[in-house]
Amino acid sequence: MSEETVNPDAEKVKKLLELKQKLEERMEATKNQLKELQLLLELLDTALMEKSFKKAEIPEKAEKEEITPPPTMEYETSIPLKTVTGELLANLYLGEGVMHIIIPPKRNFNINTPPFKVFLIERVLAKMQEKDREAVRTGKLPPEKIISYNIIRDGDTIRELVIQNVSPERVRELKSSIRWTLEKMYEKLNPP
Repeated sequence: MSEETVNPDAEKVKKLLELKQKLEERMEATKNQLKELQLLLELLDTALMEKSFKKAEIPEKAEKEEITPPPTMEYETSIPLKTVTGELLANLYLGEGVMHIIIPPKRNFNINTPPFKVFLIERVLAKMQEKDREAVRTGKLPPEKIISYNIIRDGDTIRELVIQNVSPERVRELKSSIRWTLEKMYEKLNPP
């Protein structure tokens, strides 16, 4: 008899180890693919966000008039949005299906200051648009009722935010999200 007898259990263990290594390699490759797909999705989301709203062209005369609040007869409600210490962040005007937020001239809220884009635009407004688009696909909402928004800026400084097709159910969420966002931006500009 030869001393080189092959142990069948050792052969099975070797094959199992090879299989385990292959699975680990495939898992790592899949993780890398998932990371690439997530990056592509983020890039697409950013591109869609940039294309979904444009910077408003404000004529010279309109710039001087924007300090004046809109006529109250067009809006049912006017709500001052303030910090916990009472500092005015913005005036919110509510009308039928419209929410108009006007930032006071002394507030220089930059569009790039967190959490404006990441929270208010991406997590609140864009998510509401997604839900509305899905409701349109399922026939529960007409396409012209999809929530939309326009950011009126002076350079990178936010001057106004106009949100169209605001349903009554969303007023409270939008109001609190906008106030929270502006308060966080105010805190970044005015640290204690």
